[in-house]
Amino acid sequence: MRTDFPFPLLLRVALVLIMGLSAVGASAQQAASPTAEPTSLSEYRIGAGDVLKISVYQNPDLSLEARVSDTGLLSFPLIGSVRVGGLTTVQAERAIADGLRNGSFVRQPQVNVLVVQVRGNQASVLGQVNRPGRFPLEVAELRLTDLLAMAGGTSPVGSDTVTVVGIRNGQAFRREVDLPALFRSDKRDDDVSIADGDVVYVDRAPMIYIYGEVQRPGTLRLERGMSVLQALAAGGGLTLRGTEKGIQLHRRGPDGKVEIVQPLMDDRLREGDVIFVRESLF
Repeated sequence: MRTDFPFPLLLRVALVLIMGLSAVGASAQQAASPTAEPTSLSEYRIGAGDVLKISVYQNPDLSLEARVSDTGLLSFPLIGSVRVGGLTTVQAERAIADGLRNGSFVRQPQVNVLVVQVRGNQASVLGQVNRPGRFPLEVAELRLTDLLAMAGGTSPVGSDTVTVVGIRNGQAFRREVDLPALFRSDKRDDDVSIADGDVVYVDRAPMIYIYGEVQRPGTLRLERGMSVLQALAAGGGLTLRGTEKGIQLHRRGPDGKVEIVQPLMDDRLREGDVIFVRESLF
């Protein structure tokens, strides 16, 4: 009796067996790998005003949802006030479990603490951003760029320089961060770590003004290194009646007085400069 099979069928069977063995080997390697399931390097620390949901295994009467007081205390049944402010959820679970065990209320308590509302650790973003407001610091280390992303980024008229103010080690803290330079640098320290109570302010970008015989007179954002020629281009260029001859630049000096000069096209502009394009006489 012939026992040979068609070659295509044998090939398909062999491929199935090889793929199955490869999948099993990959699964075993992934399970054995210590980095298959990444763990968090830092945990959120409970702050005043946070709302916690606490449950004790096989003790439903001890389930509780409460807000942490301004002093970092939490009132828990049987054991009274427990200081949880500044603790991670694991540390808070241990503190509550120790209180229940030491008071002989529960022999082997298994406590679970969940932060359901973050109200204690917050930072504010103000000024020229798309979504100003207060934002919770739900991770132990939140960077300035992360917070700006939560605020929707800077608005089209927002400055490239951002100011961060707060408290560090009991002392007033202030840092001005140049965002374009931050992204061009490899230094991680330039991306400020945000702390509870910090305020991030994005000022309005520097402006210049252009009027007269240009297509789009009005206010323009002053870009870094912007020249007179670039400003004229941003204003849509000259009208048919405009002339490059006799362009006037009004600039306020250090003494507060306004000076009128005739700039060159390559001259760099400053914040508050006013460009006037005159009408051609011919």
